[in-house]
Amino acid sequence: MPLESAESKKTRLYVLEQYFLRNGTQPGRIHDWLRDGLLPQLVKIHRGPKIVLDALVAPHQPQVAFICGYESLAEWRDVSARLASDGGFRKKLEAWEEPAESPYENITRTLLETADYSPEITAPAAPPKASRIFELRVYHSPTWRQLKALHERFAGPEIRIFHRVGVRPVLYASTLAGSSMPNLVYLIPFDDLASREKAWNAFGADPEWVKVRKESIEQHGQISSIIQISLYRAAPYSPVR
Repeated sequence: MPLESAESKKTRLYVLEQYFLRNGTQPGRIHDWLRDGLLPQLVKIHRGPKIVLDALVAPHQPQVAFICGYESLAEWRDVSARLASDGGFRKKLEAWEEPAESPYENITRTLLETADYSPEITAPAAPPKASRIFELRVYHSPTWRQLKALHERFAGPEIRIFHRVGVRPVLYASTLAGSSMPNLVYLIPFDDLASREKAWNAFGADPEWVKVRKESIEQHGQISSIIQISLYRAAPYSPVR
């Protein structure tokens, strides 16, 4: 489905920015900037979901990830242009970047197109007492045909099994521009690491999942050849945490 012909008010695009840092002043400076600089201004002009995450287990640490949702590419471009044209915002950005030590080592930006079956990311009605754990999973498929089969499996029996065992992803997407393509990307919140372990253990032992996986491999081959898993904790000031 084309990004800009989606139904009204549905989040169709997520921008995942990952700030790769080194130990020292950079982690604190990134959080200062996101909490006091970028987010307050972004909240004024954009209603889409926003999540700030601190890496617990990831290929590069320390790392901070920022996820923001948009209805379309046009909306993302418009919001970016409004930020860039704001003189006060630019001054804050320049002040943040001014110290001799750079505020980060590098940034990667990934554009994610939501799957038709993906839910909307919303903040819990009652804010959690502690910031939740968010697990980011990237499943690389060898071919676009196998990626289609992977999405069909998720949209069908896999989500039903997920929910039964306590795995409740808030986002299913594929990378529109980025690395490890083609792929399926999904994000799962857990109350804590113990809840995560319990849920995944139940999933792995579920008889229906064992049957579904066997049938999937027999029909399509190994449709997820490489799996990348990163664990984050939502920042205390994250709009969704």
